[in-house]
Amino acid sequence: MRATMLYSPRDICVEQIPDPEISADHEAIVRVLAACVCGSDLWPYRGIGNNPDGPRQIGHEFIGVVERVGAAVGDIGVGDFVIAPFLYSCGVCVHCLNGVTPSCVNGGGYEGCQAELVKVPQADGTLYVLPAEPAESQYADLLALSDVFPTGHHAAICARVSAGGIAVVVGDGAVGLSGVLAAKRLGAANIIAMSRHESRAELARSFGATHVVADRGKAGAQAVKDILGGIGADAVLECVGTAESMKQAFLSLRPGGFVGYVGVPHDVDLNVPIMFAKNMGLMGGIAPVRAYLDELVPEVLAGTLRPGAVFDQTLPLAEAAAAYQAMDERRAIKVMLRP
Repeated sequence: MRATMLYSPRDICVEQIPDPEISADHEAIVRVLAACVCGSDLWPYRGIGNNPDGPRQIGHEFIGVVERVGAAVGDIGVGDFVIAPFLYSCGVCVHCLNGVTPSCVNGGGYEGCQAELVKVPQADGTLYVLPAEPAESQYADLLALSDVFPTGHHAAICARVSAGGIAVVVGDGAVGLSGVLAAKRLGAANIIAMSRHESRAELARSFGATHVVADRGKAGAQAVKDILGGIGADAVLECVGTAESMKQAFLSLRPGGFVGYVGVPHDVDLNVPIMFAKNMGLMGGIAPVRAYLDELVPEVLAGTLRPGAVFDQTLPLAEAAAAYQAMDERRAIKVMLRP
C-alpha cells in the first residue's frame, strides 16, 4: 500500500510499504476513503518534540470501509462504513466506561493513517459504524469527527461553555475554529475569536463568532475586556498549546471562570498563585472522541452540524508533502487527503 512516511524534519514522502495484517483477534483492517493532516502532525514535521529515529508512518485521522476483521470482532463487519477516532480504545475498561477513552488500559495510537489501509486494534470499542454509507459530500464533516471537531468540543465542555454565556477562543487553526463552532452549538451568546488572519476570521464568523480580536498579550486581553464591559470571559478555549497561548487564555478569563485546554502543551507554565487568588479553573487534555460520537454523528448526518468547513484544501494522498507544506506555511487551515 501507499503510506505517508516522515524521515526527519520536513522530509516527508509517500511510498510503498507492506499492507497491514491482522495479528490479533480484536483487530480490523480499514480501507481509507479520506484522511487528513492535523496541526499536531506539524510538531514532528517541524522537528519539535519526539523526532523520528528513521522513517515512520504518520497521521491519525480517517474514515473508511472495513475490509477484514479478526475472529473476536463482533460488532464490526466487512463493508461497514466507519469513523475512526484518533486513538483506539476497548470500550469496556473502567476508563472507557467513565468516558475517558484516551486513558483506556488497552488503548493506544495507530501506526499511521495517511495511508491506503489502516490496522485498527480494539475494533469493536473504537470504530463508529454509520447506519448507511454516506454521500461523498458528507465525507469532510464525518472526517472532522475523527479528531478536530470533538477536540474543539472538548475544549468547550472543559471550559464550561453554557447557554447564554461568553466564550473566548485562543487559536485560529482548525481546532480553534472547531471550538468556535462548538461554543455556538452549546449556546454561547458571545464568542470572541482571536485571529490575525482574515480568511480564518471569516470562517470563525460563519461558525458563530460575534467578535474577532487580532491583538495579543495584554493588548488582546484588554480588547476582550473592552468588548465585555471590563470583565473577562466566562470560558476560554485554549487551542494552541504554547506558553503564550496559555497566558493569553488566563489574561482573557474573568475571576471564577474556566480555561478548557486542548492544545498539546509545549513549555507551558501555570501561575498557580494567580489562579488561586482569582478562583480560576483549568481543565482539559486529550479529547475522548469515541465518547462524543453518539451525540455528534446524528447531527452531522442530519446536516445540522457542519464542521467539515475547516478543510479548505483537498489533495490526493500522493501529494501529502504538499499538504504539510501548505499547513506549515499557513496557506491552508486543514488539508484533506483522498486516495
